[in-house]
Amino acid sequence: MITPTQSYLKVSYDLRPAKQVERRMLIDAFHRLASAGFPITDYQYTGFGSIYFVDFILFHKLLGINKLLSVEWDTDIEKRVKFNAPFKDINLEIAPIGDVIPSLRQDDKHILWLDYDDLIRGDHLAAVAQATSSLSPGSILLVTVDIEHPYGSKPAVWRKYYEAEIGDYLGEKTSNSDYTQSNLAALNGHVIKQAIKQGLVGRVNVTFEPLFNFLYKDGHQMLTIGGMLVTATEKRKLRASTLVETTYYRNSLSEASYEIRIPRLTRKERLYLDRSMPCDTGWLPEDFELSASDVNAYREVYRFCPAYAELLL
Repeated sequence: MITPTQSYLKVSYDLRPAKQVERRMLIDAFHRLASAGFPITDYQYTGFGSIYFVDFILFHKLLGINKLLSVEWDTDIEKRVKFNAPFKDINLEIAPIGDVIPSLRQDDKHILWLDYDDLIRGDHLAAVAQATSSLSPGSILLVTVDIEHPYGSKPAVWRKYYEAEIGDYLGEKTSNSDYTQSNLAALNGHVIKQAIKQGLVGRVNVTFEPLFNFLYKDGHQMLTIGGMLVTATEKRKLRASTLVETTYYRNSLSEASYEIRIPRLTRKERLYLDRSMPCDTGWLPEDFELSASDVNAYREVYRFCPAYAELLL
């Protein structure tokens, strides 16, 4: 049986610049939804806090969310997880997420982030279907998976993995060409969409409204699909929000992903660029060489970029 990876041993979650940009874009989106009448502060956030709790810190401090539930599958680190919990309001469940989702209160609105750090699997998609079948209208579901395959470079090898793990969700994805690295974002988006559709079967007047489709890389390439469970009421409020005006908004799971790309810049270069942001199309710095594509990429993300510095104690 494949078990979840212990990614907390591989990377410090708070030192992933592209992931941090994604988090800050989500916070920006949630602020816009709050302005449109969604009571984000009263939502419950459920995610995988691990030992770092980065999402929980940001969502509590910047969104004012006080209902916080961290789900951890690894019983061997229960004491460590509890020790590192940054706020007393964080509740902890040591259990598979599939056992936790049915217990989420249907009277509450939720932000549920299934933030997986490994390749998509059948139990991931089962959790997606569970969530879409039970979360209340107005709730937000986010799903993150690794789409950079370690099982070899040949699409035929990748196809065998997907057929073995999630064959029931693949549908018409039967050609090796569907499994090239350049097509894996679309493939994973397709199977997540199928799981969402499965979860909505039997729900009356409730649909899934896509909001996010992020592609980023801090090592492996990752995909995040997100949206809201809506009735006609929530859909009207969404369409009237300023979220639809942002560059990262995606209202179709078939639409190309928003790729988060952070140019490699020195601190001095970033400070220089910031003084001209948001710059006009075609603007280039005069004092050092930087390509137009890097300038455009930075213009997209400068508001959300984290700044890291060494602190000697």
